[in-house]
Amino acid sequence: MARRGKRYDGEPKLNIKKVLAVLIVIAVIVMCMALIIKFATPDKEANNKTVVNSYLAVYTQGKWGVINSKGEIIIKPTYDDMIVIPDPTKAVFIYQSNVNLETGTFESKAIDNNSKKLFENYEKVEALQNIDNNNIVSYDKNALKVSNNGKYGLINYTGNELLACEYDDIQPLKGVENSLLTLKDGKYGLVDNSGNVIIENNYTEITPLTDRYEDGYLVKDENGNYGLINYNKKQILECKYTKIENITGNNLYAVTENGTKEIVGESGEVKLKYDYEEVKSINKDNIIIKRNSKYGIINISGETLIEPIYEDISYISEDSYIAKKDGKYGIINLSNETKVDFKYTNMIYMREENFIQADREDGLTDLMDMSFNIKVTGIISEINTKEGYLKVRVDNEYKYYNFSLEEKQSKDILKTNTIFLDKKDGKYGFVDKNGIVIVDYIYDDATEQNDYGYAAVKSNGKWGAIDQSGKLVVSPSYDLSQNTVISFIGKWHLGPDLNANYYTDENE
Repeated sequence: MARRGKRYDGEPKLNIKKVLAVLIVIAVIVMCMALIIKFATPDKEANNKTVVNSYLAVYTQGKWGVINSKGEIIIKPTYDDMIVIPDPTKAVFIYQSNVNLETGTFESKAIDNNSKKLFENYEKVEALQNIDNNNIVSYDKNALKVSNNGKYGLINYTGNELLACEYDDIQPLKGVENSLLTLKDGKYGLVDNSGNVIIENNYTEITPLTDRYEDGYLVKDENGNYGLINYNKKQILECKYTKIENITGNNLYAVTENGTKEIVGESGEVKLKYDYEEVKSINKDNIIIKRNSKYGIINISGETLIEPIYEDISYISEDSYIAKKDGKYGIINLSNETKVDFKYTNMIYMREENFIQADREDGLTDLMDMSFNIKVTGIISEINTKEGYLKVRVDNEYKYYNFSLEEKQSKDILKTNTIFLDKKDGKYGFVDKNGIVIVDYIYDDATEQNDYGYAAVKSNGKWGAIDQSGKLVVSPSYDLSQNTVISFIGKWHLGPDLNANYYTDENE
């Protein structure tokens, strides 16, 4: 029979309280060590930036292809002409071949990420390219232009027909989103990018009233008269005017009818007749006008609020206007009191962001809140409307601000980044979200991590790149002095033409 062990009488008895105390001390030491390790070691999750898979055109050795957001080659660079990627999130790539510059003819087809031809039941597949008033190129992300037998229609990115191939041409209305001009039997009409007909093909001309499709479209009939149709297909102004100015506000429009200049309402009722050289803008019940080459302000009753004595005036709010006098910009109110001195070379009210950008003679910019207090002075590097922040170079340092012009830490603004640019003793390095140094301060210049997880670093006048963990993936070897924006995806760097939006591994 097995015997239990026993303690000899000469052995000291266990002190349970002391044992428990020792165990507690050990547990505390272990917990402290765990915390020290946690804070001393970069968070593994932080080193995995979430990157949305997207596609970009790539150029190397005189040929074009496609890479993904990891820098991996998706379509080998074998094409003579640039591959257009209308929507970077979709594997639909447009390429051209047999281009004849003399005749203007070309073939245009689509392939997927396996180089398989798409939409082969159409003779030609094209991206719908638009250019805004700042000459920025963009592509429609819902519709593609297709043709058969010399007629054009629309499909979506999965190949579903949006508009039958029965038009002589389809083109984006310049500078306006979601507005496609159609031509049929010599007459113009308008559709949206889902193929819905907004305006039938009954007009000799269709132009946007403003750069917002919500403000409607000017149409010209066979008699040369203009009217206005909104994006809900409603005829706002009938075709009886010899001219309609490209402005609107408070459902008011500036028109010319039978030689008389008028401000009219939505139903065409006359609100005011005027003889000014120009009506620049309508803001609620106040109107900026031009007379004798100078600008002033009247109300809808025709009463003069500000005499036309300024070289320019633009609207900020009901009682605040940017004005130009003697070549300099300042701010006035409707009592013609100067609220900001006339000392700036240019001044812009950033309407969507709700702050004022005032350029100084020394090359710096003052950023003002809506009480006209200067909150920041520096050089604007980036205005990111998507994420809602500004990047400004202040006293040779990059700083971040929200649109209330409050300074923020980069980790609070760039919330998905894994490493953050930092500067010490005139050199740049990178830290993690806890301030732990990930990349030593050895670079002359650098950029924050981009959407693809890479940051650019500069040494001895040359640029290279590190990945999201701080590992050097491209040694500084590229002269990118011609580039407005420095950005890498693996070994590929952004080309100098931002409108083309391509990456390359060549020094250009």
